[in-house]
Amino acid sequence: MKLKQQQRGLTFVGLLVAGLLLAFTGVIVAQVVPTFVEFMAVQKAAKKAAAGSTVSEVRSIFDKSAQVDNIHSISGRDLEVGKEGDQVVVSFAYSREIHLFGPAYLTMKYEGSSK
Repeated sequence: MKLKQQQRGLTFVGLLVAGLLLAFTGVIVAQVVPTFVEFMAVQKAAKKAAAGSTVSEVRSIFDKSAQVDNIHSISGRDLEVGKEGDQVVVSFAYSREIHLFGPAYLTMKYEGSSK
């Protein structure tokens, strides 16, 4: 007499749920990655702008870099420019909202400085 072996595996409904979760996660990641790439460009532009000697020069250098690197979330006038010793320090902070569905948003807050 043979004993029935219990079947293993994923049901069709389980497969659909797993696929939907994977697709939802992929859509979110596809929207978050460009904001992170832009943050890296902002950080690079802030370090480059720290070479300026006046506030207006720092902002001008940043704006030129922002045009080249396609930065839209922040501009030179949003920068905080200060000095630590005799070194110019450029700081920034901004946020990006990603619409998920209905009233739900994912808010990404970025901040950094040229140090």
